[in-house]
Parts: sequence; structure tokens; C-alpha cells
Amino acid sequence: MKRVLYFFYYLKELDSKKFKSFMAYARKASGRSTLSLYLELFRDSVKYNISILEYFQFHFYEISPEEKAMWAGTGYMYEYQLLMNPKESRNLLSDKALFLKDYGKFVNHAFAGIEELKLKPELAKDLIEGRSDKVVLKSVDGQCGRGIQIIPVKGLNPSTLVSKLEASGNDLAEEFVQQHEDLNRLSPSGLNTLRIVTQINKEGGVDVIAARLRITVNNSVDNLAAGNLAAEVNLESGKVNGPAVYSDITKEDTATHPVTGVVISGFEVPLFKDSIEMVTEAALLYPQNRSIGWDVAITSNGPELIEGNHDWCKLLWQLPVKKGLKPVLEAYRTNRK
Repeated sequence: MKRVLYFFYYLKELDSKKFKSFMAYARKASGRSTLSLYLELFRDSVKYNISILEYFQFHFYEISPEEKAMWAGTGYMYEYQLLMNPKESRNLLSDKALFLKDYGKFVNHAFAGIEELKLKPELAKDLIEGRSDKVVLKSVDGQCGRGIQIIPVKGLNPSTLVSKLEASGNDLAEEFVQQHEDLNRLSPSGLNTLRIVTQINKEGGVDVIAARLRITVNNSVDNLAAGNLAAEVNLESGKVNGPAVYSDITKEDTATHPVTGVVISGFEVPLFKDSIEMVTEAALLYPQNRSIGWDVAITSNGPELIEGNHDWCKLLWQLPVKKGLKPVLEAYRTNRK
């Protein structure tokens, strides 16, 4: 019954434009009727605990039941992450301002909330006259890059910065992080972050279970949902494995960046080992949150944290490797303390 309720939630949240596009693509790729796909979609959503769009993104219309059982969908991830990251401790991650303060040891860029900027104009001055020529406006509880604005500091003063925040509906200002030159060469349109997923194991140690490079495509944010690319990074070599993928199934994978032409497959992520060491240390700072997706910015001075996510993305994790990874999490769920 719970999964049927999940299905109606997915229906309520459905992006109808994407649904129509994905359905048309799946119908053509599989040669199946619309009715056949509709019926299987409902059955699979309930049986495998996946959302409506994930039926298409995981290519359920063309894979076996055994393969389907391997994929971790929205419903499964919600329950797993709730188990690993209790509601009472999630605020450390979900509140971006609180996160930047509590994990300040790993944060090297300036930031301030709107109320702080009103009370202490010198904080705004630090942002405006700092190392970067841009400032990022975001919401402390925002998700998936929605609502983020990146504006030039030229012409700003403490009063106008607050006004810009209020007009944008945001409440947190951050210094724009200047990324490493290798990542800027790959894609200069936005900050290309490294998503690293850590898991506290039953012994209390930290396992790094995945690394993915998020790559902007003519975009100021790097989220998959905004039309960008993602690629698997080998945990041993720090190099990209294979081509990069979109979350839009109608777009083909690419081994080179569609704008800059830089080769993605085999791209070596700078300071990768330093990034792994940093998140491993960060994961133990507040171990009550056991499963975290870290967004890491890599600069010429080293890696730093941008965010930590208690509800890290299953698409970013699984789509680049083209297979379901649920067994990885099942091992932690059955063997936790």
C-alpha cells in the first residue's frame, strides 16, 4: 500500500513535458505500444520502488527483471537515507549556512546569511572586495541548483547586495569559487564539482563508495537536472571512466565536451586524492549522519566543501555506470550497528 501512495506522489510531482518526451523515445526504441509501456510503468514503479521518470532513465522498458531489481529508485533511497541520516541530525546538512559554519575547517570561501549582512555590513564588504569578481546568491534550504543566481560584484555595495538577495528570494551569499585551471579548461561556464559519496561502516570507519564529476554545459550550475553532464571517476586513479551522460534519455552520451571539445573520457581530476582525504575526515566530524554526498570544489589551492547532502542523488550515482547499485547500499543496511 505504501508504494501505491508513493506512486501517486510521483504522479503529483511529475514533469509532464519530460514524461511525454521520454515516453515517445521509449516507444520508438522498444517498438512497444503506449499502453504496454503505461501498464509496465505502473507495475514496475510499485514493485521496484522507483519514480515514473526513473522507469525511463533506468531503461526499464528494455531490461530484465533481474537487472531491474539492482536499481535504487526514489522510494528506496528515501527510506535508506532516512535510516542512515535521522531527521533530527539532518539540519547540519540541509541548512547550507549551518553547514558552512559547522564544516568550516573544510571551507575556504567567504559567506554570510542575509540577517548577518544586515547587521554587519563589513561581511558584505568582504564578499564584494574579495578574491572573486562574482558572488553566489542561494537559499539556505535550496536543492538541485534551483533559484541560484550568480552576479558580478562590480557596482555592488553592502546595501545593494542585501537588496539583490531579497529580490532573488534567496538568503545566503557566497564568494564565487574559482576552480582549478584544468576544470576551467574542461568547462568554464560554471563550477564543475566533484560529488563524493561516503558511508560510515559498522566499525565506525569511512568507506568512499563513489565519485562522480559533474560537468557544466553552458550553465552556471552543474546539477544533472539542469541539463548538465556527469561521469564516473575511478577511485584509484582519479580519472574519468568512459563517457559522460545526461539524465535526459533522449541525449546521447559523449566522450568529449559538447562546447569546449575537451576529451572527458580519461580526464584526470586534479587533486583527487586530496579530495578523498578531505571528505573522509569530514565524514567523521558528525558521524550521526552516516551516508553523505559531498560536493567538492577543486581550486588551485586545494579542494574545499561546497555542500553535504543527506539525500544525495541516485541518478548521479547510477546513470554514469549504466547499472543499478542497490546491492552496495543493501550491504550497509543489513550490516549496520
